[in-house]
Amino acid sequence: RSTTQEKKQIDALHHHRRIGAGGGGAGAFLLLKKKQPAEGEEGEEPAAHGKADKSAHPGTPPAYVKLDTFTTNLASENPTDTQAAQYIQVVVELKVEDAHVGDTLKPYTPEIRNGILRALSSKKASQLATVEGKDALAEEILSVVNKIVNPGTKKGKEPEGPVSAVLFSSFIIQ
Repeated sequence: RSTTQEKKQIDALHHHRRIGAGGGGAGAFLLLKKKQPAEGEEGEEPAAHGKADKSAHPGTPPAYVKLDTFTTNLASENPTDTQAAQYIQVVVELKVEDAHVGDTLKPYTPEIRNGILRALSSKKASQLATVEGKDALAEEILSVVNKIVNPGTKKGKEPEGPVSAVLFSSFIIQ
């Protein structure tokens, strides 16, 4: 017959197993990574909480999240000419700090794709023909993506988010 104390111990054991299964690797990483103070020394507290200091790992390269190819109609240069439809096919890659940050974007993929498609289909071919036009599109996509991932940004203020740059690895207008 189990006592209340034994039930608490069994519950605690089950709890530790659940945590160990899901977070054991991360916990071990954090414990092993943290420098332990030498005997007689006091450990230092981190200076700031929240976002990790980007200079902590200066040699770590950024990660890129490659989105599926986008193919859509462009806005018409001449609305009266229905035969002159133009299309764009583009591959967008999002630059993020590291692969873990890239993984946090995955749940937002449908919203991100919708925002990018809307931005692309609102452009005319002549707007995207120049380098400046492509740069402006990249900035617009950057803003769209970061607003989706970080919607708490005030109006009129550029959104801060995990994406630091938008790159095109393929860009075709036909």
